[in-house]
Amino acid sequence: MKEFFTSKKFKIILALCALFAGVMLYAALSGQNGVSSAVGAVLSPVQRVSSSISSWVSSRLDMLINAGDYYEENKRLREELARLTAELADYISVKQENEQLREMVGLAGTDTGMEFSEPCTVIGRTANDLFGSFFIDKGAKDGISEMDPVVTKDGLVGFVTEVQYTYSLVTPIMSNELSIGVFCVRTGETGVSSGSLELAADGVFSVLYLPLDCQLEEGDILVTSGYSGLVPGGLVVGRITSLAKDASGLSNTGYAAPAIDSAGLKKVYVIVDFDGKGEGFEAQE
Repeated sequence: MKEFFTSKKFKIILALCALFAGVMLYAALSGQNGVSSAVGAVLSPVQRVSSSISSWVSSRLDMLINAGDYYEENKRLREELARLTAELADYISVKQENEQLREMVGLAGTDTGMEFSEPCTVIGRTANDLFGSFFIDKGAKDGISEMDPVVTKDGLVGFVTEVQYTYSLVTPIMSNELSIGVFCVRTGETGVSSGSLELAADGVFSVLYLPLDCQLEEGDILVTSGYSGLVPGGLVVGRITSLAKDASGLSNTGYAAPAIDSAGLKKVYVIVDFDGKGEGFEAQE
């Protein structure tokens, strides 16, 4: 018995008794509110734990009891999400079609006689080609022929130079194989486009046979003249970047950046017919 009174257990019990005695004494001196506060302070952690356990048990019971209702609700929500996703896909498709129609109407506004292919997707590019040639997913079966002009809403890209049944090769206007008549919108001066590998490396093509008193300036817009029957008139070709006198001293040469950067193209249109097509074809532009 003596050992118990000297043990650690007895000291703990004695400390707890002193604690409760202190609480009771404090309650007696401060009234009922003090008792409530003291008891609340002691029991608050226990209450929090009890409340958490109760909430967890309630949520699990709710899931078990109402599992059927929750399943039906989730099924309904999944069906609604699928419907909204389908509607969004339809909306995007219609929006793209409307944009394509607006582009075609805008292009046709420059020449009411132009007829276009369906929108063509760029499906590949010619490796190591400084001119930027590329392949499109439309060919002979779509009414496309060699030397048909290829355009976007922003202007002339180039020409179809090879046609297969289901695809075609497009060569941009910077190519040394193409030459078209152009004129300046601001001054009305005319010239002939010409390309080369050296110029293509700098991202430009030349404009030949400009008069010595040429008034062209940097930034002037060049459009197709349309005289040869190869391409409709009025399509934007590019902008003048610089002007230099020929070595012969008899004329000037302009240098222009194409209106369309073929490297970034994803979609184009082919002009399969237009008023005046083929007229004057024999004449060199």
